[in-house]
Amino acid sequence: MALMAGVSAAVVSVVGFGAYSVLDDGQDTDRGTAATSSDSTPDDESGAGAPSAEEVRAASEEFLAAWAGGDAEAAARLTDDPEAAGAALGALASDAAFSSVSLEPGAPEDAEVPFTVAAVVSYEDEEPAELDWESRLTVVRDEGSGEPVVAWDPALVHPALDAGLSIETGPAGETPPVEMLDRNGDVLSAADHPSLGQVIADLGERYAEESGAAAAVETRIVDAEGETVEQLLQISEPVTGQVPTTIDPAIQRAAEDALAEGGQGAVVAIQPSTGAIQAIANNPADGFDTALEGSYAPGSTFKIVTASLLIDRGLAAANEQHPCPQYFEHGGWQFQNLNEFDIEGGTFADSFAASCNTAFISQAPELDDAELGNHARDVFGLGLTWQVGTTTMDGTVPTQSDAQMAAALIGQGAIRMNPLTMASVSATVKDGTFRQPYLVPADFDGRQLAQAPRGLAAAGELRGLMSRTATSGTASAAMSGLTGDIGAKTGSAEVDGQEKPNAWFTGYRNDLAVAAVIPESGHGGEFAGPVVADVLRAAP
Repeated sequence: MALMAGVSAAVVSVVGFGAYSVLDDGQDTDRGTAATSSDSTPDDESGAGAPSAEEVRAASEEFLAAWAGGDAEAAARLTDDPEAAGAALGALASDAAFSSVSLEPGAPEDAEVPFTVAAVVSYEDEEPAELDWESRLTVVRDEGSGEPVVAWDPALVHPALDAGLSIETGPAGETPPVEMLDRNGDVLSAADHPSLGQVIADLGERYAEESGAAAAVETRIVDAEGETVEQLLQISEPVTGQVPTTIDPAIQRAAEDALAEGGQGAVVAIQPSTGAIQAIANNPADGFDTALEGSYAPGSTFKIVTASLLIDRGLAAANEQHPCPQYFEHGGWQFQNLNEFDIEGGTFADSFAASCNTAFISQAPELDDAELGNHARDVFGLGLTWQVGTTTMDGTVPTQSDAQMAAALIGQGAIRMNPLTMASVSATVKDGTFRQPYLVPADFDGRQLAQAPRGLAAAGELRGLMSRTATSGTASAAMSGLTGDIGAKTGSAEVDGQEKPNAWFTGYRNDLAVAAVIPESGHGGEFAGPVVADVLRAAP
């Protein structure tokens, strides 16, 4: 509803105001008809001094009758401040949703006349409700005309009103109550899962209408900014809506516990067979949502995508020999491996498991600048517009050239990812098809999920590469002890100005894919790996 101070409104039509009873001063008058000033005979002091009892009676009768009759302008003209009175009285229909007002005056007390107000509040489809209160008015002589008029005061309308305050009827609060449900249909709360606090709040705002939620409707006194000063009447109780999510409470708890031990960072878990997001965790929980909205270079975890491209292009095969020199120069920049290692006579699988940078960068001369970005988008869905159900950053793989293009092949340069997108990469490898991650089922609100134009042709070969990395490569220490179908990839992304790299790790176990980033910590296998492994242990 609108406010007198200019807040926008939905106008409520006046359907008629109630009858007015004239003052009972002992005369035989018709109590259903308002007397006018012409009905009375002023005393000898009319136009000078305090209004006479007759003038008090006549002026108050006429004002109350006009107000009760729904003629705000006429009532306002009978006051000493027609502009303010007209705005306030008119707003009772449009803003307060008063469909009728009955006024019952009491015996005058000199120039004051007490009266009671019985207002019927009719707001949209709600059942009409009645609101009663007592008030009083004062009759004074107009300074200009000398005529008796009602002294305008906001408290005349309601004793709790003052300058800048008004009455409005509408929903209580900004957002109606909405509950988030986990995949089992149980309520998710920020108290139980602090990392979900921001997401729960966002879903409540996004899906209030679809959830069936409705705020309580109330009549209240508000200030000029629309803030509630006092509730006068609650017309209806709030209706709590419900929004289904794909969160698995056991995996969510595992993610939050893992981060609590692993330090500042973020982790996301996805079900590869469906794309359902089963856990989202950030540490600190009330900080930036790195898990879904972070924008970091993913380091060597992105070699999964590059390996897929190289295999598709016939530039690499898991069991064929592949160069891994100490150094490789491209675009005027010399690249090297961690601790300047090399692998003589090794296969591409050897290079992948050891996270050899030069094995990937050495293929840069064979690639067009746009190939990596196109492959990431068309096969892994990275850079498409995802419809997750909440705010996300869906990956960026821009076209680059020379040294920056080479750096992108190992997840550096301008490539930007987060735990959501890198968990999706592992999920795509595990399932063989990109399934857009989602938190709220698409059929709840009719969203269209993003689809990648092509399937993952090298899925089996990539699973073999990730499995070897998890069992005997750079990810083996973190993945030790995990059973089932497992695969993983480590990453350590160098960032200018940081003493230590951002630690990355992504992997899968059976039907769960997980990725984590621990900023400014060190090697991915040492710092992000244990976080991912702890979450994977929660998988069936």
